[in-house]
Amino acid sequence: MNSLKQTILPLLLIFLTISVSAQSDRERNFSREFVWGIKKSTTGGLISGFMFKYGMRRSERQWQSFNLELVNVKHPNESRETSVITGEPFIWGKEHYLYAVRFQYGREYVLFEKADQQGVQVNLIGAAGPTLGFIAPYYIKYATDNQFNPVSEPYDPNNSAIRRSAVMGTGHLFQGLGQSDLTVGLSAKVAFSFEFSTFNSSISGFEVGFLVEAYPNEVILMPAQNNRAIFNEVYITLTHGKRR
Repeated sequence: MNSLKQTILPLLLIFLTISVSAQSDRERNFSREFVWGIKKSTTGGLISGFMFKYGMRRSERQWQSFNLELVNVKHPNESRETSVITGEPFIWGKEHYLYAVRFQYGREYVLFEKADQQGVQVNLIGAAGPTLGFIAPYYIKYATDNQFNPVSEPYDPNNSAIRRSAVMGTGHLFQGLGQSDLTVGLSAKVAFSFEFSTFNSSISGFEVGFLVEAYPNEVILMPAQNNRAIFNEVYITLTHGKRR
C-alpha cells in the first residue's frame, strides 16, 4: 500500500502540473482579437462615436493592432437651444459638422496580466495614422411667412432670413453628408486599457486616453467663434470583444 501511494502521489502531482501548464499555455496561445467599443470624448456628444480594432499578438506581452474610429467632432462652444416655435433643439451659429474617420496602426504592451478567470489586465497603448475629415453642412429648419411650409437649408450667418426666433429645428440625421468637403489629417493617441472579463477568450472593459488630431487648415464649425486645425481630446471607450 505504501508503495502504491508513493507511486500515485508523484504521478498525480505531475498530472496537475501538466494540466495547469497546459491551461496557461492555451491562454497565452491566443493570437488574434477583435474589439469594438462606444466612445465618449471631450470633443463629442453623449456618444462621440464608435471604434473597431483587429489585433495580432507579436510576443507574450506585446500586440499590434489596426484600428478604425468613426466619430463626430464638435466645437467646444456649441450650446443647444430650444425652438420657441416647435420646442425642438438646435445649435445657433453652427455651420458645419466634422465627421472624422480615423485609421490607426498601434502597439499594445501588457503591463499587468490578468490572473486565471479573475483580476484586471492593464495594457499601455500607442497608435497613430491618417484621418479622413468630412466637413458637412449643418441644416436647420426655419419659418417663413408661411409657417406651415418651413424651409430646410444649410445654416448661413449671412442669410438675413434665418432669424434665431424663426428656427424650428434641425435637418434629419446625416442630411448634407453628400455635400461634404473632404480634408485629410493625422491623429495619434496614448491610452491605457483595463480588462475585467472572467474568461481570457472574451474582452470586456474600457480604454481611457488622450488623442490629438491635426488638419492642414482650420475647420470652420462655427464662423463667429475661434476655430482650429488641431483638436485635443480626453476620451473613454467602453469595449467588448473576443480572442482566439
